[in-house]
Amino acid sequence: MTFRTPGFSRRLGTGRTRLLLPILATLAALVVAYLVFTTVWTDLLWYRSVGFSSVFTTQLWARVGLFVGSGLLLALIVGANMVIAYRLRPSYRPLSVEQQGLERYRAAVDPHRRLIGFGIVTMLALLTGSSMAGQWPVWLAFVNRTQFGVKDPQFGKDVSFYVFTYPFARLVLGFLFAAVILSLLMALMVHYLYGGLRLQGPGDKASPPAKAHLSVLVGLFVLLKAAAYWFDRYGLANSERGVVSGPGYTDLNAVLPAKTILAVIAVICAALFFVNIWRRGMMLPGVGLSLMVVAAILLGGVYPLLIQQFQVKPDELAKERQYIQRNIDATRRAYGVDKAEVIPYGGQPESDPAKLSSEARALTGVRLLDPNVVGETFQQLQQGRNFYRFPDTLDVDRYQIDGKTRDVVVAVRELSGAPAGQQSWVKDRLVYTHGYGFVSGYGEQLAGNGTPQWVTKDMPPTGELKIDKPQIYFGELSNSYSIVGGKGQQELDYPDDSPAGQKNTTYTGKGGVPVDSLFNRLLFATKFSDRNILLSGAINEGAKILYHRTPREMVQRVAPWLTLDGNPYPAVVNGRIVWILDGYTTSNGYPYAERMSLGDATRDTVTDTRSAVARQANDHINYIRNSIKATVDAYDGTVRLYLWDENDPVAKTWMKVFDGTVLPKSAISPELMQHFRYPQDLFKVQRQVLARYHVTQADAFYGAQGFWQVPQDPTSPGRAQPPYYLSLKLPGDQSAQFSLTTVFNPRGRPNLAAFMAVDSTPGPNYGRIRILELPRNSLIQGPGQIQNSFEADTAVKDVLFKLRQGGTRTVPGNLLTLPFGGGLLYVEPMYAQAAGGSEQEPYPVLRQVLVAFGDKVAAGDTLDAALEQLFKGGGAAPPAQQDDAEPPSGDDLNADARQALADAQRYFQEGQDALSKSPPDWAAYGEAQRKLQDALNRLAEAQRASAQQSQSSPSPSPSGSASPSPGE
Repeated sequence: MTFRTPGFSRRLGTGRTRLLLPILATLAALVVAYLVFTTVWTDLLWYRSVGFSSVFTTQLWARVGLFVGSGLLLALIVGANMVIAYRLRPSYRPLSVEQQGLERYRAAVDPHRRLIGFGIVTMLALLTGSSMAGQWPVWLAFVNRTQFGVKDPQFGKDVSFYVFTYPFARLVLGFLFAAVILSLLMALMVHYLYGGLRLQGPGDKASPPAKAHLSVLVGLFVLLKAAAYWFDRYGLANSERGVVSGPGYTDLNAVLPAKTILAVIAVICAALFFVNIWRRGMMLPGVGLSLMVVAAILLGGVYPLLIQQFQVKPDELAKERQYIQRNIDATRRAYGVDKAEVIPYGGQPESDPAKLSSEARALTGVRLLDPNVVGETFQQLQQGRNFYRFPDTLDVDRYQIDGKTRDVVVAVRELSGAPAGQQSWVKDRLVYTHGYGFVSGYGEQLAGNGTPQWVTKDMPPTGELKIDKPQIYFGELSNSYSIVGGKGQQELDYPDDSPAGQKNTTYTGKGGVPVDSLFNRLLFATKFSDRNILLSGAINEGAKILYHRTPREMVQRVAPWLTLDGNPYPAVVNGRIVWILDGYTTSNGYPYAERMSLGDATRDTVTDTRSAVARQANDHINYIRNSIKATVDAYDGTVRLYLWDENDPVAKTWMKVFDGTVLPKSAISPELMQHFRYPQDLFKVQRQVLARYHVTQADAFYGAQGFWQVPQDPTSPGRAQPPYYLSLKLPGDQSAQFSLTTVFNPRGRPNLAAFMAVDSTPGPNYGRIRILELPRNSLIQGPGQIQNSFEADTAVKDVLFKLRQGGTRTVPGNLLTLPFGGGLLYVEPMYAQAAGGSEQEPYPVLRQVLVAFGDKVAAGDTLDAALEQLFKGGGAAPPAQQDDAEPPSGDDLNADARQALADAQRYFQEGQDALSKSPPDWAAYGEAQRKLQDALNRLAEAQRASAQQSQSSPSPSPSGSASPSPGE
């Protein structure tokens, strides 16, 4: 029998503890290293899958370089000063209570001095390196900077100095300040601990070596302060002190000289600290430091305040005139509105009803289908199954149909997940993997029952557009990962009426990362914290994992230097569905240009009430360009970046950084080019600028009498009215142009001040901004007043009241404003949405078109009817057909028409039967309405064919009522 003594047991326990701690530390380090490797490697695999691996590696090496370089440099500076302070410790320390207390700490620290010092320096280096690594855009932009070719009017420096060089100089100064301050703090601690500094006892409180060391560090700090004062002079280029952004009278006549004087004083003060190395006492450095502090207060604070109060304010316009003009010129250049045309308009509106009626008959392309309203209609009529979703706001594009360019409202049918109650990991990740189909309707033409007149619809897609790849593997709702394309894998393509109830497909696109190897499965199981990726037997050979697959996220990752528009939109290009995104280059360093919050400038009803449009961050900018057009293939995730603004220096700078990632403008195919449009967020920023900066003379700008404001949305008070896409003909145009439009009110008044439009079709006039400015004494009603007029007019109010019976609610569409007859014509589609309560809600259908011109308003079933009534004197036009009318009889119809009519009558009755149930069967009603619409379309086609045979070709009305409308 062996006996162990207590001492032996304690030694054994200590040995085990000492052995266990390194093992645990090693395991922890290995786990951290594995997690970091997983994150980095899976990100690299994603970048490789989209062909932008150089973007990832460039960022990675820039981050690593800044992290290691700044961390090592800081460690070297701080560590060297700690070593110097230790070596300068006094060999003799006078006896005192203070030193006796410190002796205990010295005894505890000395055996571990190197380890403690290394730990402190390492921690500071890691914190500094992490902070500096996040500044990689500042570093790379400085190294690859491109000249603007424009000099600021005060210092004569190229704008690139303020956009690229000045931020980098401030970054370097910030790092050096941090290094000197940390070195000073560490040196103070070491000197105090080892007796170089004393708080008690007779004689000097600092030893000569400690005094010399600390004097050098303080001198370096003051010298850096001198450099900061010098660079502060250039920072005045974006001063906010005066009436407008940029250096004003006080900045240039008080602050600028003060910064120069303070820089000189700081250099002298630093020299006094350096001289103190050989002198005893702190009198001269103290005097110098005190002088610098007093000068900073008097010259940097009090003197500019006195100049502003007693010289500038009593005669502000005279003092600030030239600086206001500089701000106006710079702001208009920086936001790209320097070529905006302001055209006097509306002085003599046409008043002859006959001439107005004649002009109204020639009015075409007025978009009645509101993309912000009919999302529910698309959802109910084209959803197909409840696991598909359309966005809550749709998009407007143009297509060549029968040789004519038509405005079209478009959307894709995306997948929202496996059906309720059927979720499982395999279904969620391997079966329900993608959306399906592109759905679109004519913007200006609706079906007879107020629903969209489809351009493309159904599954598989039918209609005017050829779509070879209708699958949506990369879309706005693709927020989670899917595993696709494995050998024998069956993914739901779309539901149909076959015995299986669905068509299946297998992904064959080039996008995605292979996940059929054990190593990759382990990595992605770790990345997504999902063990099923590793353990599932359903992942077959050739399988790929799709992740990071929403269009905005994909483009943001491959072009991190861009600010993206909040509203990507789908388009059919050469048979494939692609997402189109607009990318902006921005800066907040353009000298003299007015700064604004990007988030505030782009907020409106849509961004506040719809989830499909992303809100911009509240970053402050004073320069913006739409430099990049980007596309993402909805099937295979191919990302392409195209240079759009070939003169933008910021884009050129980043193209040097990420060489080869942006294609030239010449690479854009004609088929893709015709779907580009002027971006909304840029337009919102520009209209915010032009609300003030349409005034180009300093005196008038200072008076602010001619300033405008963006009106509130009349359908959503408290929010800005969004801009609208539509085709319109401005004065001087030969034909209608696809445009993005908005209106302005005078500041603080409800009437209309101006109408603004930008040409949105790629070509020689793309981006041309024109503003029709109304006379100052004009009383043309603004959007809010017009909306009130619709509700106040007796005849129109009566029509709306009838629509609102039985729980039906009216949904106002976009209030469009069109130059017309020397004035402005308002057009607002009014939708009706029946009351519901079931799972499948009823949807909005167009029931009336409201119009206003001058002081008259009118309403009608169609735009033609409303305009005809408007120019007869206003009021409501008699209805073309009551909502409860039956489908037409079959007399004098050919065989196709009679069959279509019979189908229409049958589906009409099915809809009525669904409504008669308690509660109403809204799902059956929606399906019946969809089939009814198909039958009515066939009936209209048959009638047109018959009419052509008899050489009689009726023209459809703008609301598309080619056939009578059955009731709902």
